[in-house]
Amino acid sequence: MLLSKGFEVEMYTGTPQGDIVGLSQQIVANVEGFVREPDSRNVEYTTAPICGYDRLLCALVRPRLKLRSYLNTLGDYTIIPGSTLFLGDSNIFYRSDPNNPYHTYIEQTYGSTVVTTSIHINVGISDPELLMQAIRLIRMEAPLYLALSASSPFLDGQVTGFHSTRWATFPKTPTDVPLFESHNHLIKWTEEKISTGIMQNVRHLWCSVRPNGDRRPYDLNRLELRICDFVGDPVIQIALVALLEARLWQLFHDPTLDPLEKSDLPATSRLEDLVTLADNNEIAVAHHSLEAQLYHWQDGRTILAKNWIEEIYQQVLPYAKERGFSCFLSPIKKILREGNTAQKWLKQYESSLDSRNVIKLATLEMAKREEDLEDKLCQLIVA
Repeated sequence: MLLSKGFEVEMYTGTPQGDIVGLSQQIVANVEGFVREPDSRNVEYTTAPICGYDRLLCALVRPRLKLRSYLNTLGDYTIIPGSTLFLGDSNIFYRSDPNNPYHTYIEQTYGSTVVTTSIHINVGISDPELLMQAIRLIRMEAPLYLALSASSPFLDGQVTGFHSTRWATFPKTPTDVPLFESHNHLIKWTEEKISTGIMQNVRHLWCSVRPNGDRRPYDLNRLELRICDFVGDPVIQIALVALLEARLWQLFHDPTLDPLEKSDLPATSRLEDLVTLADNNEIAVAHHSLEAQLYHWQDGRTILAKNWIEEIYQQVLPYAKERGFSCFLSPIKKILREGNTAQKWLKQYESSLDSRNVIKLATLEMAKREEDLEDKLCQLIVA
């Protein structure tokens, strides 16, 4: 038995030279499965909940190929990797729907800091209290998923000093999100934030991980991990969800992994201390990704992000093997050996001092990877 899994994938469109161009109006009107974001330069597609990893991988690849085919009819356009406006126009907001009042609020409140791309990973958990327990654990370890996926070291053609400029600048809302002790705690907190206008609606909870469902916050059925930068390689994207699912199976087997139970932090201030620790770890990872010095939520010790990921990998590997998806988990080891996207791009930049060439090469590599996956795997998989 496997958990159901799905993705929400945000992507930029533009030219093969790396310039990002807003085409969402045409895309949404003509390509089934894509929806607009507030800014026209990115679009989003969502995969249906799927348990099997091979089918999930193809569900990631096929919409990208469909989009690329349509972009070719518009001109010399393609999908641009990464999570920030690398080569410019970060001070301009290109409205995709001028008549949408929520988009107006977003533009006026946040400006272009929200014009980023990412992947959101959804994993099905129907029991609300088990879901809250899972969210508590993944909230504490969400920075590790950002460390693996970081892909936004540039903005406006410049090196920013961050491996994830997106997460360093994205306006997390509300500013202070507690570690929810129960489903009822979440309901009361959400109702309060909406009544005071801090949240505009139930969707206006922009944090690293949140509960999701058909009627939030009352009817919930999945965990949504929102912290990851856009991942150009679908195989790496699948590895992230495999790591997440394996960790959740470990939690279901050992409920004492709940941070409310397992942490050595003082009981009197544990909730507040855990939130502070998680937030600080997110900031550290936005700067240095896999090389970030973090504080472990269980005992407060310092540990490098890549070493923490290695520890968790070894712990969850038996659960992945037991359920037959360990092969999809294995690319995590390659990232730990070779570095994430941001680290690779920064190395290329150091040798050329040209962010445009870095993005041009990455754009070609991403398209080739998708074509290879379609030819070698997805043609054999029934949708």
